[in-house]
Amino acid sequence: MSVRRWELAVELMQRSVEHREEPNWIGYAEFGERFVEHAVTEQRIIAAISGMVGQGVSLGPVNIGPAGLAGFLAEGRVGTPRIARHDEAVVYHVTVPVTLAVKVLLGGKPLRLEAVVEIDLTLRARTAAPVLIVIDIPPIEPEHVDFLVRASAVDAALEWALEPIAGLVRREVAQRVTAMLAEPRARRARIFDIESLVDGRRARGPMPDRFEWIDYGEFGRKFFERVVTTRRIGEVVDRMGGRPIEIGPLRTGPGERATVTVRGAIGAPLLAEREPEGPHDEYHRFDLLVPVALDITVHVLRANRYRAEVEIPLLLTARAAEPLRVVIDPFPPKPEELRLHFKAEGVRAATLGALAGIRKQVLARVLSVVKREIGRAEGRIIDVGARIDRVM
Repeated sequence: MSVRRWELAVELMQRSVEHREEPNWIGYAEFGERFVEHAVTEQRIIAAISGMVGQGVSLGPVNIGPAGLAGFLAEGRVGTPRIARHDEAVVYHVTVPVTLAVKVLLGGKPLRLEAVVEIDLTLRARTAAPVLIVIDIPPIEPEHVDFLVRASAVDAALEWALEPIAGLVRREVAQRVTAMLAEPRARRARIFDIESLVDGRRARGPMPDRFEWIDYGEFGRKFFERVVTTRRIGEVVDRMGGRPIEIGPLRTGPGERATVTVRGAIGAPLLAEREPEGPHDEYHRFDLLVPVALDITVHVLRANRYRAEVEIPLLLTARAAEPLRVVIDPFPPKPEELRLHFKAEGVRAATLGALAGIRKQVLARVLSVVKREIGRAEGRIIDVGARIDRVM
């Protein structure tokens, strides 16, 4: 391939990269909102409070009426919660049933009846620092508890006692279920430490007693700061290390009498995180230095060999994109930012002028290989939604 044809091929390749279809970028606030909506499903809401299913509830014995005219004892268990409705994406109304067997002693006469208690809970997913999703449940009040008795089981003599029994049951059940939800294990089930989950751990140490609530925008920003780190980006770019580079044979020089071949490999990339450019900067940037070692052979009458070291500085940006992805985009350097150091092997190679004519072509080809390696979709595009489903 002639030098001119090679330049045209490189130019077409760069144009195709520049004109590839751009993702639909979103800001930190929309990313945070989409994250929570994807993570907080009906199944996860139910799972977050299902730890109390089967727990026993015992009330009494309690005396009611004038001079303890009657007394009752109720025993039962918590049933399986169900979603009643949700007003918006992260607000769920859940009904928790409790079946009760009620024993009433009225004037020395034992009476039995069956009752169902239904507790109405409102569960709201909220975001908290540093990168937490918390299923928040307001305190349960007696008015959130419904007490239903089978009509056929109510003795006429017992009707006067139902109202005080229902009042006591509502108050006691509200307190008992509130206590169940406040237990450390139950509370932990409603707190999702996203940073720890991404690391493959359920939670990072004890959960705080109080939360620092943050909005979706701050949640998205902190997600990138604490989860999209140099270590994780490094796992992507480190895959380039050792990748071979092969160029040529190219014909160049006067009359295209020189034949050039280049063989080499990408070294271990060096990565460093940049500071944000301002409080509203929604780019998460990294400086990447990619070293490349090359063996160059220029054949003019006989082989002349060179050793070259290339340093390619790249700017990487990690940005949020639809539907719920993190995209790592490389920005190529300016030609003058590339650093190329030659070392000739032998006196004849050191005095040969043909190498100067291929410098630009070698740099362009090496840069295109590095950009292609970074642009591989399996490492550059992170499907956050799929990862949520794997770790939660």
